[in-house]
Amino acid sequence: MADRANFVVVRESGEHELHLSRFGAAGLDLGLLAGPAAVLAMVEGLSATDWWLDDVLCQGAALIDLGRKVLLLFAWEGPSTELRLRAATLELLREAWEGWEIRWAYDGNAELRAHLGLDPELVRDRAAPVVPGPFLEPDDEEFTEPAPMVAVVTVGSGQCFVVAHADDHPIREGLSLLYRLPDAPKHEVCRAAARAGLHIDPVRRRIGWWTLGATAEAYEMPTRWPGWTVEFWQDRWEQHVQAAAGRFQPPTVEPELARKEVRDRRR
Repeated sequence: MADRANFVVVRESGEHELHLSRFGAAGLDLGLLAGPAAVLAMVEGLSATDWWLDDVLCQGAALIDLGRKVLLLFAWEGPSTELRLRAATLELLREAWEGWEIRWAYDGNAELRAHLGLDPELVRDRAAPVVPGPFLEPDDEEFTEPAPMVAVVTVGSGQCFVVAHADDHPIREGLSLLYRLPDAPKHEVCRAAARAGLHIDPVRRRIGWWTLGATAEAYEMPTRWPGWTVEFWQDRWEQHVQAAAGRFQPPTVEPELARKEVRDRRR
């Protein structure tokens, strides 16, 4: 399967160049740790294109704005999408891109186009159906992985569920998610280093959700939950831990060990 990624270079003049890598999404975050000069040389070696990958096909992207010194990126995999390594990876990126603003594009390629003043709708696939991930049993083998591809769903202070996160974020299901919960296997607590999650407060009809990747139409989720207040926590999974009243307890993050692991992966 191709790991397609778009790269954009914005010159000081404001003109931009679009590039395509058919295998550039895997390791995109690690590659960016090389710093501006090396990354710019790499991107300029890619084929120029006018093909903006859409919400379905784009698995990673980076925009390098030389005038405003902004690096805008997202990825579907890599240490930046792993709970234990997320903060360390972004910290190392800020060090490698000293003086630059590092921003995560939670809305994928649409957010890159918005940065350029272009219409985000070009990369929307509004016709693409939502693909709900299956609920996992507490003994599912996915939990043996150090960074399992799962999303945690907690309800009030008493219920916890875990969803396979190879497909859409459960927030995109809207109210349909609520109808799936009664038959889903329950977890006493989720201790996995999840990559995404949401907390449902049925009394106040409030939802908070987060992701370490990108979610199509990320800032439009309130429209999928009519009558509910939807708060986007971006990558602040700690807010989920606080809201879930003990139902979500991911492993403790060790900052120095995380930095070392990210550096080791880059070698």
